[in-house]
Amino acid sequence: MRVVLFTGKGGVGKTTIAAATAVFAARCGVKTLVVSADPAHSLADALGVRLGPQPTEVSAGLFGQQVDPRARNERSWREIQEYLVAALDELGVDPLAADELTELPGAEEVFSLLEVRDQVRHGPWDLVVVDCAPSAETLRLLAVPEVLTRYVRRLLPMERRIARIVAVARRPGWDRKAASGPAGMPLPGDGVVEAAERFAIELAGVQEVLHSPSTSVRLVLTAESVVLAETRRTWTALAMHGFAVDAVVANRLFDASADAWRQGWARSQAQVLAEAETSFAPVPVQRAGYTAAEPVGFAALAELGEALHGPAVPGAAAALLAPPSLPDPFVVEREDEGFVLRLPLPLADRQDLDLGRRGDDLVVTVDGRRRVLALPSALRRCDVAGAQLRDGALSIRFVPDPAQWRSL
Repeated sequence: MRVVLFTGKGGVGKTTIAAATAVFAARCGVKTLVVSADPAHSLADALGVRLGPQPTEVSAGLFGQQVDPRARNERSWREIQEYLVAALDELGVDPLAADELTELPGAEEVFSLLEVRDQVRHGPWDLVVVDCAPSAETLRLLAVPEVLTRYVRRLLPMERRIARIVAVARRPGWDRKAASGPAGMPLPGDGVVEAAERFAIELAGVQEVLHSPSTSVRLVLTAESVVLAETRRTWTALAMHGFAVDAVVANRLFDASADAWRQGWARSQAQVLAEAETSFAPVPVQRAGYTAAEPVGFAALAELGEALHGPAVPGAAAALLAPPSLPDPFVVEREDEGFVLRLPLPLADRQDLDLGRRGDDLVVTVDGRRRVLALPSALRRCDVAGAQLRDGALSIRFVPDPAQWRSL
């Protein structure tokens, strides 16, 4: 199954482009689901239909869905939250404050992704198009599962919790209510541990979908220098987190053959487009011009979809469904004196880059955005010997620590 996520700076028309792409695919005979993970609910407005938390048929082969993160919260996080509130209550924390402290970081974002994961795994679709929030929120959205997996694992280390529960349960006269952990905190019940384990597995499933070879991100922009600058930063951040960008869509382009005023805009846009094509190469830059009227509703979106992809005939969506051919986002290679870890960072500026080591993790920060990479086993026993940013990739050299390696 092919998954394509659309994002871009607010106001560039990402929802319209996502909807037009989904309409085009469906008209080509591809069973398509377009999902809104944007709290703004603009997807329903663009399609001109009402959407709910379950897939709704929009036209033949096309279904739409507006994710409801609150319902998913009740299924995935509520039991864990109730345990945490009880634990904080034992420590004397005010109940209202405890409830706020135990709210899941990035709750709406992560529950939206859980719904997308379920549709990808269990739905009958050939293509899932995801209309994401504007770029800043989407970067946080896509980074949340990786960050939250560490959060859950450290907050509720299941292996130790289960071992303790089993050990205590075997004692004569054991009373679960009387059992407590460090500092008087109550031990989690079996249901809490199982809920935490299920949640960790769900998060792993989200990461599997997002980093699948059949998943990619498409960036939507308008041909303006300010928008291009943000889109460039977004591409760098997505690459740092291991997400593949397989296309950039330049939206709302002026017709150069029109009146003098629009010709002036067209010349200005042409300069920005030339810079965009240079910046994002070899990623293609698709083009969509201004439409005669606001592209709302199936017919208008169908017209825009053909402007982007060509005539909607059977087989025309093959290029859209083809998995992106992109390099591995994380590579470790063996060298004579050690190892080299290579991380793509297209368009990154050396002055905006910071690198650190924290135990078994490597911390990479670019332009204020951070990713914590869990190092492979071999690199954990090495020291960082140097790093270099060249040709859009960060190369980090590791040399074995003699105290942790021995000759065979």
